Amino acid sequence: MSAFNVLRAGALSFMFILSALGGFAHGAAYPLRDTAIDESKARSGNVSEPFGLPTSMLADGPLRAKWEAVERAITAESGIIAACANDPGHCASQPALRFLEIVKMASGREGLARFGEINRAFNLAIRPVSDRAQYGVEDYWSSPLATLAAGAGDCEDYAIAKLVALRAAGVAAEDLRLLIIRETATGDDHAVVAARFEGHWRVLDNRTFIMLEDNGFDKYRPLFAIDAEGAKRFEQPMFANAAQITQARPAEIAPRELAAGPGTSATTLSVESSAFDEFCQTLAM
Repeated sequence: MSAFNVLRAGALSFMFILSALGGFAHGAAYPLRDTAIDESKARSGNVSEPFGLPTSMLADGPLRAKWEAVERAITAESGIIAACANDPGHCASQPALRFLEIVKMASGREGLARFGEINRAFNLAIRPVSDRAQYGVEDYWSSPLATLAAGAGDCEDYAIAKLVALRAAGVAAEDLRLLIIRETATGDDHAVVAARFEGHWRVLDNRTFIMLEDNGFDKYRPLFAIDAEGAKRFEQPMFANAAQITQARPAEIAPRELAAGPGTSATTLSVESSAFDEFCQTLAM
């Protein structure tokens, strides 16, 4: 074995060990707001989160920034929705009336039927279109009324509208998550909503009316979750980290080869992994 291959194997082994000790590849990029709280969640939260994985807060990064921006728009729209609910006869916002109609229909149902009504209604009300075609930018997160006004949006726009409507229909905030997942078959990132009923999470997807239970890593790998507390990342199990290293996508090959190259120190590995984690979060946008 060449000296390069020996060093590369040693670097990969080092990454595996650090991953097992505390999520090496992700922790450096996103320092936690409250380490004690998040460590407690990591110990006890496996059964409470989708896919049975613990999460930790994102202290910074593009995903958190995007969510905070759209959250401000949601807050602004809540006043319009409230005014239209109080006096629909004088409501000047057709999207608000449509939103209230969907919420009213869903509120009249119980359990999974409520989830299904929200999923079906928004899947039918919104036409799938890319942000590039609609807004001329690579990625843009739209608020529910803006999405309904346009009648079009991408997967994040569907998911945001469903999340807000489910809350308005009476689903508890702790039972809702907006998820960014990566499909293992294609490597594509996708946004969905997960809603919990009787201890089980159901996935609301804009591509189907069927609500499937969250399952393991055979179809997709969860990357990020957004809940009432804010944007978080999923802590990946050991075998998922192994898959990331051994089955890197083309865009990931160059940084990983650099990290294991001759003369690379452990400090350099840490810095490059932090930068790579930021890059992955950007890809998920």
